[in-house]
This record gives sequence, C-alpha cells and structure tokens, in this order.
Amino acid sequence: MRLTRFTDVALRVLMRLAVVENEDPPTTREVAAAMQVPYSHAAKVVARLQHLGLVEARRGRGGGLALAPGGPTASVGGLVRELEGPGDVVECEGATPCPLRSACRLRGALREAAEAFYATLDPITVAELVASPTGPLLIGISGGPPPGD
Repeated sequence: MRLTRFTDVALRVLMRLAVVENEDPPTTREVAAAMQVPYSHAAKVVARLQHLGLVEARRGRGGGLALAPGGPTASVGGLVRELEGPGDVVECEGATPCPLRSACRLRGALREAAEAFYATLDPITVAELVASPTGPLLIGISGGPPPGD
C-alpha cells in the first residue's frame, strides 16, 4: 500500500510541530521549507489538520502553528484512515469496470490487507513518531525556500 503525498506531508507536518517546544511557533511557510514541500501544498495540509482538530494556527505577529492538545496522542492509523479516505486499494468499478468484479476474491483480500496495515498503525501516536532519534533530528532541520515558491 502506498500513501498519498498529502498524507505523507500531513504526517511530517505533525511530527515537526510535535518537537517545537522552546522556540517561536513556526509559520506554514517555515514548515513547508523545513519539510521541503511547496507552500501551497503545506497550506492545504495545515487547513485539513486544523479541520481535524490536530493543529492550531494563529495569524499575525506572534502567530504560527502548534499542535492542538490532542495532537500528540492522535493515532497514526486513525489519521491515515481519515486522510486517505474510504475506498478500495484497487479500482474495480471505474470507467472500465473489471469483468471479474462479481466473483473476485482479490478485492476482499486487498481490503483485509489494507485493514491490517491500518491496524498496525493504530496504536502508534504522533508523540511516539518523534521519540529519539527522530525528534532531535527534526529539531535540527531547517530548509531553504520551499519548492515551487
């Protein structure tokens, strides 16, 4: 199974915010630069994470991004499920429906495999993702201007 770029960036943004402690809250632009993603993509990710109640954003002087109180304990599996959305691993009903769709066992097997993937991620929290050695490495990351700016 492969995660979308959106989910990948969302997880990295949460991880970066999870290690921000005694520094000024980073802006979306600064997080985009540190994670080496285009600002416009990071802004969409931050908006979605705000909607999910995982990130707080303050505008203006002294503003920036911070994890919401529930952010560190958020389940990675639950987050990935939410960001990836419902759907099967394979497209059986698309513009050209699969002729095997009414009697295929592959679809069910792949659905079970995807659920096992999520179940493995369920007990892992955002805070656990940034435990040493990852957290200290994230603190040291400072990117240049994000791509696409």
